[in-house]
Amino acid sequence: MNLLYGTEPAHIAKPTVVCLHASGGSGAQWKTLARQVQPDLNVLTPDLYGHGNAPGWQGAPADIVAADTARISRLAAEIGGAYEPVAMRVLFDYHRRHRAAAEVAEVAGDIRRALNGHDLARAGERFVDYWAGPGHWAQLGAERRAAFASRMPVIHSHFVALRNDDVRLRDYARLDAPVLYLAGRATRLSARRMTELMTYALPNVELEMLDGMAHLGPITHADDVAGRIALSLRKHVGLWRMNERKVA
Repeated sequence: MNLLYGTEPAHIAKPTVVCLHASGGSGAQWKTLARQVQPDLNVLTPDLYGHGNAPGWQGAPADIVAADTARISRLAAEIGGAYEPVAMRVLFDYHRRHRAAAEVAEVAGDIRRALNGHDLARAGERFVDYWAGPGHWAQLGAERRAAFASRMPVIHSHFVALRNDDVRLRDYARLDAPVLYLAGRATRLSARRMTELMTYALPNVELEMLDGMAHLGPITHADDVAGRIALSLRKHVGLWRMNERKVA
């Protein structure tokens, strides 16, 4: 891994960005972003447990997010970087009777019942059609459907872990790092509600609403999403580099 910025002082290491993928995906969803920011930045796109090339999850469902967080935290501590917070818990912490919380609870319940009946395909269809839109499951090829179906037990573990997360909305107010929050105007009610709550709580947030984009923006609008993230990263890396020179 190349650590230095060309002719800059050797103690100024190249920043590293850690990109986390969505449930059911893999680190490959960030390949467009990686192309746009390399070689200026190191980009790591790890696979979470039960996804891509990562090992399967053998622990309790409620522990999976903490285990993934621990893995990514060790990675960030070793080489520098960050990971994004997972915010689904705020739906249940703040006005839990809001329709957005009920939607997510309903989807999670349907997936659990399908898995209890050993119907991985039905669980996959419920998950995919909720986030990607009705009928999307039927449009996938047999190989993609099989891959999603095989991941449904670990995806259900994500629901369980996030529903029981200890982080509350007020905790995000302590996150003073700059946050670029991208959201699609055509996304699900639950995602729109999370956007409202998170942009209210985060003290240093820049919100961009993208027209025509639904929930799977990093995949369906890869160039737009990657371009905006790359611009934000370069902006803040530039500020970081100036501060490093002042310290030096």
